[in-house]
Amino acid sequence: MPAPGPTTNAPPVNGIPPGRPFSWRFTTPLFVGSALNPINSSLIATALVPIAHGLGVSIGQTAALVTALYLASAIAQPTAGKAADVFGPRRVFLAGIGLVIVGGLMGGAADSLPILLISRVLIGSGTSCAYPTAMLLIRRRAEDAGLDKPPGGVLGGLQIAGIATASLGLPLGGVLVAALGWRSVFFINVPVALVALVTTVAWVPPDSPPDSPSDSPPDRSRRARDVAAALDVIGIAGFAAAMITLLLFLFALPDAHWYLLAISAVLWIALVLWELRAGTPFLDLHLLAGNRALTSTYLRYGLVLVCAYVVLYGVTQWAQSVRGLSGTEAGLLLLPMTLMSGLVISLVSRHNPVRGPVMAAALACLIGSAGVLLLSTSGWIGWVVVVTLIFGVAMGTSGAGNQTALYEHAPAEQLGTASGLLRTFGYLGSIVASAITGIVFRTHVSDRGMHLIAWIMVGVGVVLVLTTLADRTLRTRPAP
Repeated sequence: MPAPGPTTNAPPVNGIPPGRPFSWRFTTPLFVGSALNPINSSLIATALVPIAHGLGVSIGQTAALVTALYLASAIAQPTAGKAADVFGPRRVFLAGIGLVIVGGLMGGAADSLPILLISRVLIGSGTSCAYPTAMLLIRRRAEDAGLDKPPGGVLGGLQIAGIATASLGLPLGGVLVAALGWRSVFFINVPVALVALVTTVAWVPPDSPPDSPSDSPPDRSRRARDVAAALDVIGIAGFAAAMITLLLFLFALPDAHWYLLAISAVLWIALVLWELRAGTPFLDLHLLAGNRALTSTYLRYGLVLVCAYVVLYGVTQWAQSVRGLSGTEAGLLLLPMTLMSGLVISLVSRHNPVRGPVMAAALACLIGSAGVLLLSTSGWIGWVVVVTLIFGVAMGTSGAGNQTALYEHAPAEQLGTASGLLRTFGYLGSIVASAITGIVFRTHVSDRGMHLIAWIMVGVGVVLVLTTLADRTLRTRPAP
C-alpha cells in the first residue's frame, strides 16, 4: 500500500484529503471486499465431505456448491460492472456486501443442500460486485485528485486481494472446519462483510446522484425503460443464459452433453446479433473487435489461470491421493503460491509496467508446467513447493501486468464491465482447469495422470509464450 503523503492543513478537495488521495482508509474496504470472492472459491473445498455427512447427501452432490459459486461469479462480475457504470460503483459495492451477509447467514443456518446452493449463489453474486466497482472507485479517485493514473501500489494491492488470496481458502477452510465445523465457512463471511460495509460507509465518498429521466413530471414507466436500456437487460440475460449452458457443458466433462454446447452456441449467436444493435450494449463487440490490446489482455489472463488452477486442483488431488497428505497439509503446500504472488505483485506494480510482467508470466507458466513432470510418488515432496513458487511468480506478474493493461486500454466509461470481463475470463480458465483434471483423474489419481496434465499445461504455456511474443500491442503504450 502506498505511503501516505505529506500532511497539510488545506481543506479536502472533492472529499479527498490533500496529498493522500489513496490513504489506507479509502483502500481498506476495497481490498477487503475484493478478497472475499477468490477466498470463497476455494474455502468450500475442505468442507464438502463434512457437509455431505451433516446433511445426509452424497459427496458428489456437494460438488454443486463449487459449481454454483463459479456460475454466479462468471455472470455477476461483468453484470456488476455494468450496473456500477449506470448506478454508481459505491452503491453496487454496498449492495454486493449486503448479499454476502445474507448468503453467509443463510448458509450457516442451512439444513438442506438447496438452501446451501442458494447461499453460494448469493455469496458468489455479492462478492463479484467488489472488484469491478473497486476499479471504478479507484479511477474516479485518481481523476478527482488530478492524477493520470493511481499509484502502482493501489492497483497492486487490489490485485493481491482479488487474485493472490485464492489459495488461502484451502488452509483457512481446513482450520475453520476442524475447529468450528463446516457451517463456519459460511458464517465467516458475515463479520468480514460487516467490516467492509462499515468502512465503506465511513471512508468511501458517496456516488453522485444517478441521472434522472429528462421528462418532467417523472414518468416511472419511462424511467424503468431508460434504466433497462442503459443496463441492456436483454444483453445481460442473453449473456447469462449463454454462459450458464457453456459452463454446465464444461462442468459435466468428461461426460459430453453436446446438446448443452449446441444450445450455448445458438445463444451466443443470438447475443452477438442483439449486442450489435443495442444502443448501450452490455458487451460492446465493436470495442472488443477494434481494441486488440484489451482482447489480448483477456486471453493472456485466462491462459495463465488455466495453468495456475490446474496446480490448485490437480496437484492438490495428487498430493492427497498419491502422497497421502491430508487436506490441510495439501493446502499448506500451496500456501507459497499465495505468498510469492503477493510479493511479486507488490514489487512489480510500483511502476505499472505491462510488457515485462506479462512476458515473465508466460515464461513462468511454461517453466512451472515442465516442473510438474518431476512430481512422482517416490520423488522429493519439496518439488511441490518449488512448482507452487514458480506459479506464484506467474500469477503475480500476470495479475500486475494484465490489470495495468486493462486500466490503460479499457474506455473510462466501460471500465466496470471491462474489469468484470477480466474476472470472467479468469473463471473460464479455472473451469477449464477443473475440466482437465476431471477428465484425466476420472477413474483414479496417479503419477501418470499428473504427468499427462503436465504435458497439457506445457502446451498451454507454449501457446501463451508465442501469443505474448506476437502481440504487437505490448510494444507501444497508449497515449495519455
